[in-house]
Amino acid sequence: MTPHKHLLHLAFAGLLGLAAVSPLHAAATAEQRQAALLASSCANCHGTDGKLAGSIPAIAGRPASVLESQLLSFKRGEMPHATVMDRLARGYTDEELAILARYFANINR
Repeated sequence: MTPHKHLLHLAFAGLLGLAAVSPLHAAATAEQRQAALLASSCANCHGTDGKLAGSIPAIAGRPASVLESQLLSFKRGEMPHATVMDRLARGYTDEELAILARYFANINR
C-alpha cells in the first residue's frame, strides 16, 4: 500500500469514528440542555445549583435514585406534607423527573 493510500484509509477510518461518536455526544448534550432548562424552575426554591440551605432541603449531590423516587412520590401524591412539590411534579413526565434527578445528583454539594 502506498503512503498516500494508507493516509486516505486512516482519514476515512477517523471520519467513521467521528460519525459513530457524534450522535452519542449530541444526545448527551441535548439531555444536558434539557436538564438545565427543566432545572431552572427548581431554582426558585432550591437555588440555582440546588444547594440553597434553609427550610427547603438542598438537593445537589443527593443520589439520583433517591431524588427520582421522591419526585415520583410527589407526583403520585404520596407525600402528605408536601407544600407545592406535589403540584409541580405533576407537570413533568417520569422521564423528565429522572433527568432532573440525574442533573442534581451530578452537582457537588
